[in-house]
Amino acid sequence: MGVVAVVTGVSRYFGGKVADLLVGQPGVDRVIGVDVVPPPTPLESEFIRADIRSPVLGRIMDDAGVDTVVHMGVIATPRQAGGRSVMKDINVIGTMQLLAACQRAESVRNLVVKSTAAVYGSGPRDPALITEEDLPRHPPTSGWAKDSAEVEDYVRSFGRRRSDVRIATLRFANIVGPGMRTGMTSYLTMPVVPTVLGFDPRLQFVHEDDAVDVTRRVVLQRSRGTYNIAGDGVVLLSQAIRMMNRTMVPLPSAVLPFAGRSLARGAWADFSRDQIRYLTYGRALDTSAAANDLGFQARFSSEQALESLALAVRAHG
Repeated sequence: MGVVAVVTGVSRYFGGKVADLLVGQPGVDRVIGVDVVPPPTPLESEFIRADIRSPVLGRIMDDAGVDTVVHMGVIATPRQAGGRSVMKDINVIGTMQLLAACQRAESVRNLVVKSTAAVYGSGPRDPALITEEDLPRHPPTSGWAKDSAEVEDYVRSFGRRRSDVRIATLRFANIVGPGMRTGMTSYLTMPVVPTVLGFDPRLQFVHEDDAVDVTRRVVLQRSRGTYNIAGDGVVLLSQAIRMMNRTMVPLPSAVLPFAGRSLARGAWADFSRDQIRYLTYGRALDTSAAANDLGFQARFSSEQALESLALAVRAHG
């Protein structure tokens, strides 16, 4: 029997792309997309409107005989959720309920979790390239990054309770591309981009197509482990701003959160304490584990991934 998968968070762009790519893949029998709101455009996969915090998801798994759960439902910005408290409830409590449903569903044998490299934090004592075995030296203290760290903790606990389930956690660098809208893409497309005075951090990016492809690969290969995912190379923040044809304004770090929120004018750009640290010190990932264990090599380098966003922005004014 082939893969029967549930994909959460399909009404958002990335989750929908993952669900649609899995449809029709060799070895995949059925893909069920789940979200609390309908997708903005019809999906190739089946869609069931359900909240992962409700018992409905467990019944869906039992009725369909789901063997693979692809958790794309962690929200990155408070505005997507309707506020920080709702965002945390969906991210953390929602994941706990999802894992509880997975634990009860005897058919579940594979769990794929979308996470973020932001769980490592950013700081001056970080290694040049961070591996999956490196413990965070500057762990995140707020927002999406902290939610993702808590999600990973719950996933590890689930793995101890259900050792028969293969768990793959994908820690993505900044996902960019023509269709992606995130806090980082909003920041880089501000007309005037504030930066931390005296610092030019190294950044990494992964193209949305590469991010979707590695998720597909992990599902089909039934992989197990934690993997850093990023395009080759790094891009300095100053280079990224020039590529986006924006104006850079260096400011003292103490001033940046207030000035940034004023300049953003309601955009999704993030100026939390953890993001300011990232814009100060940057982060670079060692991706050799994904290459060696998954056979995955990103088609787009970090620079090429960012250039695809720049082209899309120029094409749409």
